[in-house]
Amino acid sequence: MDNDLVYNRVEQSPRFRELIDKRSRFAWQLTIVMLAIYFAFILVVAFAPGVLGASVAGGVVTWGIPVGIAVIVAAFALTGVYVARANSEFDRLTRQIVEESK
Repeated sequence: MDNDLVYNRVEQSPRFRELIDKRSRFAWQLTIVMLAIYFAFILVVAFAPGVLGASVAGGVVTWGIPVGIAVIVAAFALTGVYVARANSEFDRLTRQIVEESK
């Protein structure tokens, strides 16, 4: 079968459009969440440095360290959320598209 024909058939598939729409919408939602977390951190650093510079329980460690670590952990967690959904819903849709294109 001609590759162009298969490509056109897949591109016209309603399941393919559904996959593209769902994946894009979900990726943008996670991107917005991560940007909100990151910019909130930066805005606190810029406009209220004393908040993150305050000592945790009177010790040497400041609040900036655990909050900074939380920003990094949030990035990994959101990546995990995307991978989990990609491995379930998005892969299922992809398999259906491949089966329909044969």
